[in-house]
Amino acid sequence: MARIKGATMTRKRRNKVLKLAKGYYGSKSRLFKTAKQAVMKSGNYAYIGRKQKKRDFRRLWITRISAACKLNGMNYSTFMNGLKKADIALNRKMLSEIAIADPAGFTALTEKAKAALK
Repeated sequence: MARIKGATMTRKRRNKVLKLAKGYYGSKSRLFKTAKQAVMKSGNYAYIGRKQKKRDFRRLWITRISAACKLNGMNYSTFMNGLKKADIALNRKMLSEIAIADPAGFTALTEKAKAALK
């Protein structure tokens, strides 16, 4: 039996890594060893970034809700507590959208939250 060498698979694997590293600066896009390191590092950053994106959006929504609450004479924590006591189950994303698109509706929500706290 003839011995099968791994040249085609090796070339395929290296080309796959170099394709992922396309556009990187300097030798990171040309040399396999540095490209492999850069691709692994960028993969780690992408993984972390997917988690951070969720945190960042939540922070943005809370900031928007807080600003709208201050316009209605409340702070964020008492507003959220009032909504919970009034059995109004809206997530922060929807509350921030209401605060932007429908200020009158958000004012009605703050009034209900104030009433539930009394």
